[in-house]
Amino acid sequence: MADAAPILDEAEVRARWGAFAWNEANAAKAKEIVGRYPAGRQMSATLPLLDLAQRQVGAETQTQGWLPVPVIEYVASYLDMPYIRVLEVATFYTMYNMAPVGRYHVQVCGTTPCMLRGSDDVLAACKNQGLVKGKTTPDGLFTLTEVECMGNCANAPMVQINDDNFEDLDYDKTVAILSALANGETPKPGPQNGRHTSEPQGGPTTLTEMVDANHDYRGEWA
Repeated sequence: MADAAPILDEAEVRARWGAFAWNEANAAKAKEIVGRYPAGRQMSATLPLLDLAQRQVGAETQTQGWLPVPVIEYVASYLDMPYIRVLEVATFYTMYNMAPVGRYHVQVCGTTPCMLRGSDDVLAACKNQGLVKGKTTPDGLFTLTEVECMGNCANAPMVQINDDNFEDLDYDKTVAILSALANGETPKPGPQNGRHTSEPQGGPTTLTEMVDANHDYRGEWA
């Protein structure tokens, strides 16, 4: 499912990222994040600082961002932690990219609920739009990854693209989303079949008076 990316530490990676440091805005954010924790417990900031670093790399490369080894080393030094402890975190959570990705990181859930609801059609739509699992498109726009459950089973099948979830998908809806992104548009995240959240399709079947008002049922239940 979610294949581990190789950890890149070639000379060119160090040449590009060896001098990484927080930009002015992120320096203030990093200080604020560390300040949330008691003195001596700065390791608690590892997760948010890795995310902050990945976002800074993304902003500098016009991609979703990734974590070059020198950047992880910088975060470890900033937190006064051994590099290996920070690397353990970065490689454990799939929210961190250990290799470059495109501007849009398309993560398709292939776990059982999504598979039963049509994730194969979602993957087929991605393939027919030129996306290859585990690869970035030649134009640098899309990276496709198949992942495990992301917690949207009631709205299966779904994909996460950067920070947004797109749910209740089928082949055509997936193509429409990818085409919109390719055209520089911003498709609306969330359910794609008319639902607002994860309410029953076709509308509620119980407590229907609550749809339009805060109805008081207590007299009816007495």
